[in-house]
Amino acid sequence: MLRLLWAASVHTRYFLRRYMPTNILLDLIRTRRGLKWGVPAMLLAVPYLLTASICTNVITDGGPGWLNLLVILFIWNALKFLIMGPVSLILLLRVRIHEAGERRRVRRQSEAMKSARYEAIGA
Repeated sequence: MLRLLWAASVHTRYFLRRYMPTNILLDLIRTRRGLKWGVPAMLLAVPYLLTASICTNVITDGGPGWLNLLVILFIWNALKFLIMGPVSLILLLRVRIHEAGERRRVRRQSEAMKSARYEAIGA
């Protein structure tokens, strides 16, 4: 039974990561080229929160109860985008520090090669 639940959760996660638009967009933001779009993507939380508010008002005016599921979904998606902004800034900072270190290593290595070549020619 546990194995069946595990397999179902793995397949559900795979489906959601692969085909849901918010997850696809967040995966694109997590790439090196997409990290700069994390903060502007936070603005996508506004329509989700607005839609959740509209659904909540419809529910309080006597709308169907299944709209509560949509409210939860909209709030969850809004939180994902709100959290991705600061996370993308941290990831971008870490990548830029790593790239600067790589450039520094390459520069030192090329300077060492030039000086070794100069000493070999001068000797």
